[in-house]
Amino acid sequence: MDPFKLVTADGSFPVDVRLLEELFDQMHDTAFFIKDVKGCYVVVNDSLVERHGMQGKSQVIGRRPCDICPGDFGRIPAEQDAQVLRSGRPIIDRLELQWRAPCKPVWCLTTKLLMRDARGAITGIIGISKDVRTPLPTREIPAEIAVALRRLETGYHDPISPSELARVAGLPAARFARIIKRIFGISPMQLISKTRIAAATRFLRDSDESVAAIALRCGFTDHSAFTRTFRSITGITPSEFRKRNHDPAGATPSSGGS
Repeated sequence: MDPFKLVTADGSFPVDVRLLEELFDQMHDTAFFIKDVKGCYVVVNDSLVERHGMQGKSQVIGRRPCDICPGDFGRIPAEQDAQVLRSGRPIIDRLELQWRAPCKPVWCLTTKLLMRDARGAITGIIGISKDVRTPLPTREIPAEIAVALRRLETGYHDPISPSELARVAGLPAARFARIIKRIFGISPMQLISKTRIAAATRFLRDSDESVAAIALRCGFTDHSAFTRTFRSITGITPSEFRKRNHDPAGATPSSGGS
């Protein structure tokens, strides 16, 4: 099969991957990629190249995330790719904190789908990491939703849940979830995680509190649960994040993810 053709289930409608590349080159809030069975980039868009601080696509093609990103910021997505290819299970809308050159944190939703040939054999991965969009101006957020958001912003250290936020807003859970998705582009549970991890990054950077104390302060039941969630979302452990952000030489990687 032509590596630059995608086919539908019945093989009747081949799509030139280069058209997809050209399309995604116009989407500056989205990193687009296709990788082979070894996890090496085959096709990327301009946004992915720019996020990694590269000068052109030729610097990315044929390489893996761990080849272009230092440390965990390259290793984690490479391991993620290997897991997807090995298990055959895609990743859908995983909330991640990635780094955009130079050293700018960006919240993204990452999706990685399996590519298969006409016989069903896995041929690679196609996916995107889309920036979580900026919410609507406060004046445009419905009053009942604003009340729930204030509850989250001031009480993320509590064992708060999407259903509780929906109750605070006085809305059915399903309707509350739809409105949150429309405003933020993520689910209520992802919004809770984002709020907690964002607070944790501030405390890790600006305070000398222990990681265990910060975990409790941000609503996690124990240190290990905090570390798992933090690493899943940011790609590194809380301790490593603190070390890199306290490094006077500025050891925070310039990019990461995808």
